[in-house]
Amino acid sequence: MGRPRPPRTSRPPQPPRRSRSPRASRPPGTISPSRRSVLGAGLTAGLASAGLAACGSGSGSGSGSGDRESIVVAIVSNPQMQDAISLIDHFTEQHPDIDVRFVSLPENEARAKITASVASGGGEFDVVMISNYETPLWAPNGWLTDLEPYIAKTDGYQPDDFVPTIKDALTVDGSMYSVPFYGESAFLVYREDLFEEAGLEMPAHPSWDDLRSFASTLHDPEGGMSGIALRGLAGWGENLAPMSTVINTFGGCWFDMEWAPSLDSPEVHDAVSMYVDTLRSYGQPGAATSGFGECLTQFSQGNAAMWFDASSMVSGVENPSSSTVVGKTGYALGPTLETPYAGWLYAWSLAIPETSQKKDAAWEFIAWMTHPDYFQLVGEELGWEALPPGSRLSTYEIPEYAELSENYAEPTLDSMENATQENSMTQEVPYDGLQNVVVPEFQDLGTRVGQQFSAAIAGQKSVDEALEQSQGFAESVARTYGWEG
Repeated sequence: MGRPRPPRTSRPPQPPRRSRSPRASRPPGTISPSRRSVLGAGLTAGLASAGLAACGSGSGSGSGSGDRESIVVAIVSNPQMQDAISLIDHFTEQHPDIDVRFVSLPENEARAKITASVASGGGEFDVVMISNYETPLWAPNGWLTDLEPYIAKTDGYQPDDFVPTIKDALTVDGSMYSVPFYGESAFLVYREDLFEEAGLEMPAHPSWDDLRSFASTLHDPEGGMSGIALRGLAGWGENLAPMSTVINTFGGCWFDMEWAPSLDSPEVHDAVSMYVDTLRSYGQPGAATSGFGECLTQFSQGNAAMWFDASSMVSGVENPSSSTVVGKTGYALGPTLETPYAGWLYAWSLAIPETSQKKDAAWEFIAWMTHPDYFQLVGEELGWEALPPGSRLSTYEIPEYAELSENYAEPTLDSMENATQENSMTQEVPYDGLQNVVVPEFQDLGTRVGQQFSAAIAGQKSVDEALEQSQGFAESVARTYGWEG
């Protein structure tokens, strides 16, 4: 059993939620024209000094010969992308005139190198794996190729089959500038067998108070069982993904409508304090250095009773070749406090840098990897549990996958459909994003703040100290957008 749950700090009366009608006029993830020049300048200046790694090898000779073309594809090295590499011979059979060379890197390293290349116009890559964070920032700067003409001439591509919120997030001024390989929101997985043994029942839509109570009951470190697994590893794409959703549902935000930094607000303090205390009281060993991969290992190997994280977790949790908890799990929506929903929206997507000299060949590869036919290929060759989730609605209509995903398809699609600021925040803000702030400075800001929060989880500093330092970092960014302090 863990320590008793501390009482939540009282908070001042909340103002009524303000109308979102001004933001509803543009799709989620797009950037207002007045901010574009600032965004481009900030990103270029912030990343001009980043270096590039030598390309790794994938399929084909990589040198090109005769009428053959060699394209270089930069991707993040996670299981779904490794599956694509393992299937590349199928692409080569259909396109014998195209050689594909992969640069496969860990997430943080891939982000830095792809961003540096595209922002500087380096031209090293013909295809890049980016997300709904980069797409709306880079497209207005002319860094990405408009994919609409390619989509229109590709048989059976079915762009309207993409999950609507994901499609909107990758669309700028009516055109898609990247297309999703897989998408995700966030939800909760839990051990149904442990809940049944303890006489507990998980609500379909739990609160953070529910989760802390369950974690306290199920936490058994001497028996090798953590009450809950949560990310603590520093990084704007690591611990700040779940922590930002907690800040949102507690009524906090990064910046208010005047761009005043708000990380010193009572709501943010309550949110971060709760998250830190939950991990320190009921979390997995080494929580401060646990990212998505480490949490997946903890849960799939039977060492955690619950895990709140990306809905794409299902590819690992439900994989019988690597998970010991298949058939023992249940799923629920992300935990909330003051909001109807509390998740995020993210898509690993593929784009063509405007500097590529091989755009037609690059699109042929992208179309292969994101076409509805690819999902059939993955299921038949690698198993239906390996399908990239959350990008296409039709994925959940494939009979084999529909049967496999019976207990998580509904919370996945429900989370993604409702991953909007209207549903997941209590106040209007001047930026896009749920798990991040869609401004170029957030890569650095998020990394710095994530380090402060990770230090608090590790017990190296107090939450008050972490937030004081974080507020100072946010103030520097806020001045870029007109806040005078």
